[in-house]
Amino acid sequence: MQGWVMILIYAALFGVLYLVLIRPNSKKKKEEQAMRDNIAIGDDVTTIGGIVGRIVAIKEDEDAFIIETGSDRVKMKFKKWAISSVDTVKENAQEKPKSKLEQLQEARAAKKKAKEEAKAAKENANNNE
Repeated sequence: MQGWVMILIYAALFGVLYLVLIRPNSKKKKEEQAMRDNIAIGDDVTTIGGIVGRIVAIKEDEDAFIIETGSDRVKMKFKKWAISSVDTVKENAQEKPKSKLEQLQEARAAKKKAKEEAKAAKENANNNE
C-alpha cells in the first residue's frame, strides 16, 4: 500500500513540475518561433545583441535575414534565431482584446442604430397606411 502512495506522490510532483516549469517554457518557444517565421521585409526588429534595424531581405535557404541600420544604411546579415523581437505593429496581427470603454462605446452605437432602424420601420409602416 505504501508503494502506491509513493508512486502517486511522485506522479503528482512530476505533474506540478510539468505545469510550472516545462509547459510555459515550451509555449514561449513556440511563440518565439512563430514570430521568427512571420517576419517580412520592412519589419523593424531588435536582435539578441541589441542591434535595431529594418529587414531588407530574407534568405530562406540560409535561414537568415539582412537588416539595414542607422542613417548610413549599413547592412548586416543575421540568422533568424538572433531575432529578439519584432517591433513593427502589423494591421492584420492578432487583434488585442478590447478595453471596457471600447466595448461600452460599441454597445451604445449598436443600441442607437437599432433604435434608428426601429423608428424608420415604424415611419414606413405609418406611410404605407
